Amino acid sequence: MTITRPHAGPRPKLTFTPTPFDFEEPPADPIPAFMKWFEDALQLPVPNPNAMCLATVDSTGTPSARIVLLRGFDERGAVFFTNRHSKKGEAIESNRRVALLFHWDLLERQVRIEGHASHTSDTESDEYWESRPRESRLGSWASEQSRPVENRAELARRIREADEIFRDKPVPRPPHWGGYRVAIDAIEFWQGDPHRVHDRVRYQCTPGLGGWVARRLCP
Repeated sequence: MTITRPHAGPRPKLTFTPTPFDFEEPPADPIPAFMKWFEDALQLPVPNPNAMCLATVDSTGTPSARIVLLRGFDERGAVFFTNRHSKKGEAIESNRRVALLFHWDLLERQVRIEGHASHTSDTESDEYWESRPRESRLGSWASEQSRPVENRAELARRIREADEIFRDKPVPRPPHWGGYRVAIDAIEFWQGDPHRVHDRVRYQCTPGLGGWVARRLCP
């Protein structure tokens, strides 16, 4: 199958003015810049502006990528939550170097992050767990994430079983479920151009040299 460039047509008009980014003289600190771009993304008419692609490499050197949801972000890094016994959890435990990618098509923007993933504290994991609906909590107990299951009926049976176990009482956080925080060792901002001459700036964290080094990249 040959895929030709589709005719995209005019992009929907935004109801707000996106925060500008000066690629010629980029800000000294990329963290506030990311937060401003993310606030822009939150205004988009899309269901999950906090969706990000998480790329890992396991102990055999096999890469894998999937979409997870950003649940926290500050100077310490980007946070998401998952079953740590899942395929991505096992990969992270064997190789803590991961990459994240945000893509906001309506803004013609991307942000790439590279860094070291570590566990969030039990307190942070508990706080987020408590914000989840009961049905989602039961699913986390019932699902052996990334493992084979015979059919949907078997999964439903496990959920009913978990519901019976925790009937009339709070559903606690499983010991294998929690958060990861990806420290921001490098972050790249990408702004699309209609003629493919995109703007790109990559920041590298250099603690011994005073913080961040920013370099403009060719598209």
